[in-house]
Amino acid sequence: MMNSQLAPTPVSLKGRDLITWLDYSTEEVHELLSLAQQLKKHPHSKALEGKTLAMIFEKSSTRTRVSFEVGMLQSGGHAIYLNSRDIQLGRGESIADTARVLSSYVDGIMIRTFETEKVEQLAEYASVPVINGLCDTYHPCQALADVLTILELKGKLKGEKVVYIGDGNNVAHSFMILCAKLGMDVVVSCPKGYEPAGKIVKETEALAAESGGSFSLIYDPVEAVSSAGIVYTDVWASMGQEEEAAKRLEDFNGYQVNEELMEHAAEDVKFLHCLPAHREEEVTAAVIDGPSSAVFQQAENRLHVQKAILQSVL
Repeated sequence: MMNSQLAPTPVSLKGRDLITWLDYSTEEVHELLSLAQQLKKHPHSKALEGKTLAMIFEKSSTRTRVSFEVGMLQSGGHAIYLNSRDIQLGRGESIADTARVLSSYVDGIMIRTFETEKVEQLAEYASVPVINGLCDTYHPCQALADVLTILELKGKLKGEKVVYIGDGNNVAHSFMILCAKLGMDVVVSCPKGYEPAGKIVKETEALAAESGGSFSLIYDPVEAVSSAGIVYTDVWASMGQEEEAAKRLEDFNGYQVNEELMEHAAEDVKFLHCLPAHREEEVTAAVIDGPSSAVFQQAENRLHVQKAILQSVL
């Protein structure tokens, strides 16, 4: 039984949605990170006793589903898995109706979907907090786990050089936004035509200017990783892009994170990947399974940050 004197106190974000970190202040992010660190040391509590989270999945998942479900259980609450094929949403019921009905049953809703508009509409019509478990534009929970991992590895965030290599996708977007908000020097390296969305780039640049960090888009991966403390990559073809896989494999030639590329980074460089990974495509086995890799620490941290978010907003 956990000593009640050691029980972490959730930050005052009750009732808030989490769609993107653009909606949260730097101070609020730091509070969530601090709570996640405490929950990692003291995982079991009754903070969410009697509370229920509905989890809507339109995309398959390992880490998101298990970390949210276990996070609710370890916090004394309950989670309900709802595959979109098994509920009326998958048969044409509107997002608005689904949001209103679920709000009368549960204390919060997590959704993992394709269109960002679905998450936004769900949040608009729900009277309980809505958490974005992933959409085409953002992956905020993943980014918070990434940043917690960097903090554990490096002991600080501000001034750290972090490099994301690969597709300018939802993972890249949330990572850029959050790292820039926290004063880090963020570099994205990708082939031409695969850049992050222009709107997200502008928002990231503004956040970096405000926090004392920086943002750069550098097409040459060797130049990009120079003196980097963190090198991060993701799959080249995400869910829903399977038909583009062959073309992407060709277009991303030269962007593989391998031992040769890592030699251009800082001596104490660490490698991150949000998983699942395709070994010998975006990263070699030698790197992801090597001494510089922190991918499983990063994956575990999904649980701790998810619990921090849940205990804060529900």
